[in-house]
Amino acid sequence: MKINFDTPVDRAGTWSLRWDRYAGRDVIALWVADSDFRAPRAVLDALHARVEHGVFGYSGAPEELREAIIEWLERRYGWRIEPSWIVFLPGVVPGLHASARRLLAPGELALVPTPIYQHFKRAMELAPRPHADVPLVLENGRWVFDWDVVRRTPCRAAYLCNPQNPGGTVFTRAELERFAELTRDAVIVSDEIHCDLVLERAARHVPIASLAPEISRRTVTLMSANKAFNIPAVGCAWAVVEDPGLRQAMAADIGAHILPSPSVMGYVATLAALRHGEAWLAAQIDYLRANRDLVQSALSLPMAAVQATYLAWIDARAVKDAHELFLSHGVAVSPGEQFGAPGYVRLNFATQRARLQEALQRMQRALRPAG
Repeated sequence: MKINFDTPVDRAGTWSLRWDRYAGRDVIALWVADSDFRAPRAVLDALHARVEHGVFGYSGAPEELREAIIEWLERRYGWRIEPSWIVFLPGVVPGLHASARRLLAPGELALVPTPIYQHFKRAMELAPRPHADVPLVLENGRWVFDWDVVRRTPCRAAYLCNPQNPGGTVFTRAELERFAELTRDAVIVSDEIHCDLVLERAARHVPIASLAPEISRRTVTLMSANKAFNIPAVGCAWAVVEDPGLRQAMAADIGAHILPSPSVMGYVATLAALRHGEAWLAAQIDYLRANRDLVQSALSLPMAAVQATYLAWIDARAVKDAHELFLSHGVAVSPGEQFGAPGYVRLNFATQRARLQEALQRMQRALRPAG
């Protein structure tokens, strides 16, 4: 069955964080990282069936979801994990914050790449725990680590975002092996929420914990179906943690009822997505790849290759107040300051192509010299 991602979806009145900020204004909202695509039919059907059942009592994590996660990771990434390694979380962001509080003692240093999704640093600030910013550098069109800085930065925890948000890099096996070697005395916390959204045909996502048993034993991998299947509001994620001590630490806040368990709708939607959503996902990736190519060809600003995610990381340092300039022309993007890189902007291209084309035309008009 052909899936038409061009079908317009009006999100007004749906409590959309991304669109409600500019409600009543002629603004195309391309900032927060959710998509404008309806979730797969199988997910909608599963949620509908649960609603029809009509009872929404307290729920435990279903064993069939553990099995679906295990099968998904082995089929797509050749990564074999055990059911007991899975810790369910309400989201990847709570997992980042839990890791900062539970895996680091006060005063212990974390290594955090930059630019980076803002909750990595927010987790450090709110814990609070000290952290060292390790810059990513542009190399052959990809944002990669400055290895000399990594080598000079001893730490208790090393954070990784793979695929990289906002840079779009899919780190290679060799790069991940080097990262693991240079941080061999640290716990690795790897946010891999975008792993199922690899757009570059030649790129392959490699979970860092899958590299070797000794790396797996010191790694916490944070994952979710939320980004790939556009179901973040239902609330379900998981950590894969082989080491029992690390696993107990990551589960501590849930056991103490500080963090909630995933919602029953999160369990239902995630299970349906992993069991029945792969064809939909493949079609979405094809659509997103064409959207990425459109952004690269239509916008006269430098941007690195977006190997994965649906987020374009655009170098607008030559433009004064680029975020405000684009907003004044009716396009809302995320300012680079949010990710630790002033002068850049992040654009979410997971929307219908006609809307994206209109947004890019507005941005190009904003960049034209007045006259």
